[in-house]
Amino acid sequence: MKALKVSVAALLVSVALSGCDLDGKNGVDGATGAAGQTGATGPSGANGSNGQNAPVGMQLLPVARYVTGSYGAGAAEITAFHAPSKRIFVVNGAANRIEVLDGTNIKSQALSDPLTASNLTSQPLTLPATATVRNSADQDETVTLGFANSISIQGQLLAVAVENKNRTEAGVALIYDLSQGAPLLKQAIRVGAQPDMLTFSSDGKWLLVANEGEPAADYSADPEGSVSLISLTNAVAATQAKTVSFSALNGDKASLAAKGVKFAGPASTTVAQDLEPEYIAFSPDLKKAWVVLQENNAVAVIDLATAKLDKVLPLGFKDHSLAKNSLDVSNKDGVNMQTVPGLFGMYQPDTLQSYGWQGGAFYVSANEGDARDWAGFSEQKRVSAIKRSAALSARQPYNADVLGRLNVTTALGLNANGEYDALYAYGARSFSIWDQNGQQVFDSGNDLERIAAGVHGDKFNSNHLTVEGDNRSDDKGPEPEALALGQINGRTYAFVGTERMSGIYVYDISNPYAPQFVDYSYNRDLNAVYNINDDKVPAVLTGNVTQAGDLGPESLVFVPAANSPTGKPLLLMANEVSGTLTVFELTPKV
Repeated sequence: MKALKVSVAALLVSVALSGCDLDGKNGVDGATGAAGQTGATGPSGANGSNGQNAPVGMQLLPVARYVTGSYGAGAAEITAFHAPSKRIFVVNGAANRIEVLDGTNIKSQALSDPLTASNLTSQPLTLPATATVRNSADQDETVTLGFANSISIQGQLLAVAVENKNRTEAGVALIYDLSQGAPLLKQAIRVGAQPDMLTFSSDGKWLLVANEGEPAADYSADPEGSVSLISLTNAVAATQAKTVSFSALNGDKASLAAKGVKFAGPASTTVAQDLEPEYIAFSPDLKKAWVVLQENNAVAVIDLATAKLDKVLPLGFKDHSLAKNSLDVSNKDGVNMQTVPGLFGMYQPDTLQSYGWQGGAFYVSANEGDARDWAGFSEQKRVSAIKRSAALSARQPYNADVLGRLNVTTALGLNANGEYDALYAYGARSFSIWDQNGQQVFDSGNDLERIAAGVHGDKFNSNHLTVEGDNRSDDKGPEPEALALGQINGRTYAFVGTERMSGIYVYDISNPYAPQFVDYSYNRDLNAVYNINDDKVPAVLTGNVTQAGDLGPESLVFVPAANSPTGKPLLLMANEVSGTLTVFELTPKV
């Protein structure tokens, strides 16, 4: 029995071992072990970059106003602010004097009736009838003075650009001392023909003058455009200006035109006669000056170290076939924003300002547009009056009361057969930002027109001389002309004034590549019934003109909070048609 038991056991072991090559079922998972101790805290990560503050609305509160009582005569054109005395200076073209307004008592309180109020007083500066200057032969010369066109203030100096009584001859820059209260004439410096704008550099070392050099109406005389550079040392100006002329470009008309510079004038007109400086902006580092050549749709760049012309930059054209660039082209169709293939806008800026971003220089332009339209020569025609090529006609929907109403230039788009392959309209109905190379980095597209249409409905694109909606659609639309830049709470803002609608658009342009619309404001009654006929001298007024409000902003000036009598930033607006100066206190909306 014992042997049998052993044999059976051995057999069982053998059977069990012979089955080891077959997988058995997985066992059940064991219980989770206890958690270990928490490890030591790791080092802190790097701080993330700060987020960008979102743009907020901007309240433009009318706190002060001056009414000259002169309408349709340019009685309030260019304005400037004297920080030490809190005085506001305004060119009154109607009386040919400078209004000097006392701003010391401006309060942070809204005007009870901003359309009619006049709570500022003026002690006007009467300009001399003649001025003695040093001419190019370093001899004294007496100039009989005509109209004042522009002013600029730096420190305790006031500069006034005054054209010659014979406007095609050399004008004068007058320099006044403001430190003793009443302006005291210190110097008179000979400049070019029709000094249209002047500006001091922020360091007070330069005074630059844009000499537009427009022709006589019959083209019996056509002076050259130029830029006068006046150096200053310890607030004393040189007795003679250096002149930057464009005469060296007289042989380059064809090459400049091929690059996009527009020329429009009699065949005998030279490049130097055709280029007409309109406005000047210094680069932020004060090494360059950009000079607007408005009618030519270009800018000239001046090197201040050498006091010479560096280059001429064409600004290109705006494609109105794109949805973002739609526009209203007729004054007979109400609000009708549309795209037009084959139609391009010439930027043709008026005002130009500069600012810095990330170490680079950027320039902001108000793209008003302007035509040469003189008795002796005119480039302007309606589309209905020109011959369009078959190719262009095939691209464009045409109606005599729509596209046919638009004013365009005859100087561009003409082919060898005397037909137009493309149409070029005046101005871009926008504002733009350009880098230091002349490349456009931003354009507001159709914003100005589109926003005005949304706010004002069928009264959009009204003229400033009367309330008549759609009246300016066939010309240059809202005509952005006035422009100021300013910093508030670390953000950079652009304030854009439209000449015809008399509105102010506010944009945050802190990043020039990504501006954002912030607000829109206007101090005008679009229900007022009035008419200003400025073809007559003096202008003929009918209706309730005094209730119309501010009409035709020609210039805007930003006053930082540190210099403001209210302790908050201000915006000064000079209105040439209503002859009014309005002060807005700026408060970001929260």
